[in-house]
Formats: sequence, structure tokens, C-alpha cells
Amino acid sequence: MKRTLIQPRLDDFPDTYHALLQRGSVWDSSCSPEARVWYLEADGGCFLKSAPVGTLANEAKMAGFFAAKGLGAAVLDFRCENGRDWLLTSRVVGEDCTHYLHDPRRLCDLIATRLRALHELCFTDCPIQNRTATFLQSAEQGYRIGRCDLDFYAFPQKPFASADGAYRFLQENKHLLACDTLLHGDYCLPNILLDDWRFSGFIDLGNGGVGDRHIDLFWGAWTLAFNLKTEAYRERFFDAYGRDKIEMHRLSLVAAAEVFG
Repeated sequence: MKRTLIQPRLDDFPDTYHALLQRGSVWDSSCSPEARVWYLEADGGCFLKSAPVGTLANEAKMAGFFAAKGLGAAVLDFRCENGRDWLLTSRVVGEDCTHYLHDPRRLCDLIATRLRALHELCFTDCPIQNRTATFLQSAEQGYRIGRCDLDFYAFPQKPFASADGAYRFLQENKHLLACDTLLHGDYCLPNILLDDWRFSGFIDLGNGGVGDRHIDLFWGAWTLAFNLKTEAYRERFFDAYGRDKIEMHRLSLVAAAEVFG
């Protein structure tokens, strides 16, 4: 995770965080202009995230749920002020998985088995109970406004020839997507933290909830290909996860939906 040392303007932050911001160095680790993220060194370290109002509520809920299971950072505070959501979480020890690319086979096997372990957990008390529905709604909205990238990830081997073709395939088969598994929702290497190869926790859980496991499987395969610049580890990833729970047709459905993401 990239960080840039800054001198924060206190007026840009809610009053409740001013003392914390003044007790130690502050680093900007934002990856997008919409969601700003700062690392605050005070009190052992914590992360403060800010985004337009209404966009971090689910992340706060899922972060708390994962933290209760020992799978992520504790939620220290969540509030809405001045048209923005603010989420303060504890620091998770370690670095994200992009720091472990030097041993790709070990990394591939680790994130596959860690994902399978996540997918085996009980989800009866999960605060987001139908992630599949919102996943499909997002694809529908993307199609309606013309958001489409057919080259995003040609997966499996037969990419879609047109937006209408991908949409038609999704509409005809979307009933096959299940809602029976606890998901991370954005299962990518920067969102999985390790401490010397030991799992530390998950971050960025705004798309998490109960849904179809193939959403996480799609992103797991994608993140390996994107970060390692090769498709060579896709089949290994599926093997390590366990082929008994993988249906290629459902992966194709997820791919069709992500065309409109």
C-alpha cells in the first residue's frame, strides 16, 4: 500500500478526529478520488476512510462482522458528517499480498485455501444477506447507462462479442447464481493482508455479504492474472480452492455481469 506523508488540514475532517490527527504523523494512502484513505500513526496506528454519504455503511457493517470472527480490523468509529461517510478502523499487522509476488505458487495456493476457508464459515448473522441481488442490480444499471468493457477479463476462454450478447447471456441464466456463501466481495491481492506469510486479515469489505462463491472466485483468478501478468496460475488457483465447489458456467455468469461493472 502506497503512502504519502501529509500535513492534514483539520478543517477537512470531523472535529471528533482532530486530536487523533494531531497526535502523530498522517499518511495519505488513497487509491481513488472518490474514497480517501489516511493512515494515522497515533495510538498504535489506524485507518480513516472517507467517501460520499451512503457509500461506506455496508463496509462498516461487514468490517464489524469480519472483525468479530477474527478476520479483519476492528471498527473504531463510523459516522456521517458534511455529506460524507467516515470509517475509522484499527491497523491490521502486515502487508497486502502484492508484497508477496516473488513466490507466486505459494501465494496462489495461500489465497485459494484462505478463500475456501472463508466460504466454509457460518453466515446466519451476516448483516448483508443478499449480495447476489445487489451484484445483479449493479450489472443491470451498468448495462442501462452504457457502462461496458468487453475486454475487462476474457474469462473463461470465450469472451462476449457484444454488450448485448453478454447481457442476454446474463438475463437468461442469472437465476443460477446462488446466495449461500459468505463473500469478501472484492477478493483481490491488495485486500488480503499477510504477516510473513501468515494471514492477518481482510480489508475493503464494502461488497461483502452472503452471495454466490463464484464472485470471489472470479476476482481471485483475476487478481492473480493482473498482478502476475500471466494466466498461468488460474487453474492452479481453482485446484487449490477445490474443484468440487466450482461450476464454470457460474463463473461465466459472473464474468458477464462484471462486463458492466
